[in-house]
Amino acid sequence: MFGQMAKAQVDGARAAVADLIGARPQEIVFTSGGTEADNLAIRGAAEAAAAGRKRHIIASAIEHEAVLKTLKALSRRGWSTTLLPVDESGIVTPDALEAALTDETVLVSVMHANNEIGTVQPIAELAALAHRRGALFHTDAVQSAGKLPIAVDRLGVDLLSLSAHKLNGPKGVGALWVRRGVRLVASQTGGGQERNRRAGTENVPGIAGFGAAARFAAAALAAGPADAGALRDRLEAGILDNVPGAVVNGDRERRVPNTTNISFEGVEAESLLIALDLEGIAVSTGSACSSGTLEPSHVLRAMGCSPHRTQSSIRFSLGLGNTVEQIERVIEVLPRVVGKLRTLARPPQQVGA
Repeated sequence: MFGQMAKAQVDGARAAVADLIGARPQEIVFTSGGTEADNLAIRGAAEAAAAGRKRHIIASAIEHEAVLKTLKALSRRGWSTTLLPVDESGIVTPDALEAALTDETVLVSVMHANNEIGTVQPIAELAALAHRRGALFHTDAVQSAGKLPIAVDRLGVDLLSLSAHKLNGPKGVGALWVRRGVRLVASQTGGGQERNRRAGTENVPGIAGFGAAARFAAAALAAGPADAGALRDRLEAGILDNVPGAVVNGDRERRVPNTTNISFEGVEAESLLIALDLEGIAVSTGSACSSGTLEPSHVLRAMGCSPHRTQSSIRFSLGLGNTVEQIERVIEVLPRVVGKLRTLARPPQQVGA
């Protein structure tokens, strides 16, 4: 009885996650999160093709580290890899992908929405180009699922990664959507769970929470535009109007509704992050997964931003529970904090000759 109850929870969650992206439940493979989903997609597709002559993988230069470090690991094993450039708005152009594709390309991985600047890529067009050359297409949709309507058939992809905590679900659970017929080699072996694609006892509580979050996200998307978009625009406009030298990074139109990345001239991002934290305002200097590092954003570097601009950029992310009052407080506090930091950073004036 208890086993059947657990199975019903997992089956219900699988159906809910599939429904969120317009997929079939049997195509959903539950994982420990987006990182494992990315690894399973890339390593699984690579290993499945290893017996043939196709040993080339393409990704964009602004991918999450889960993708970039996986490509580095595969390159040490003899795989050829190419990182696609992006334009100044953070977009991968179809021309860039077309120039990089070869007859040996087995997989292209380009994220749907970027985790630092929120930019949304032209996935359907890119996937069509990959398919014309016989390559599979994977997209990391961790940042976009639940924030934008997603239909895997419309995107034309073969593999798609998800993470529950980005949908307001629990941490430690994610999923990989695998189009029917796509061959993957499992990254871990053992039991026959997840249709032999991911061995190990399922995280039933986490999966159930993922299902609940997916149902909530689907209902919110069906109800209309997200409130986060209006709040983000209000925050962005208030900052640009009240803080001289503030510049938005990334495309202002093609992006998810909850994210803005802004550079503040003459201010070090780490100092600004600490100052805002003391005011009770939580922001980040880039990906949460790279917290603790002082390395400049690889995303902004790939966009051609100057070293100073990459080191003066803050990411503002909005979600459930954020209010107009909170936005107004940030707009009120930020000019004072930035002004103070700029004064402290200004070199002292020389007195006399």
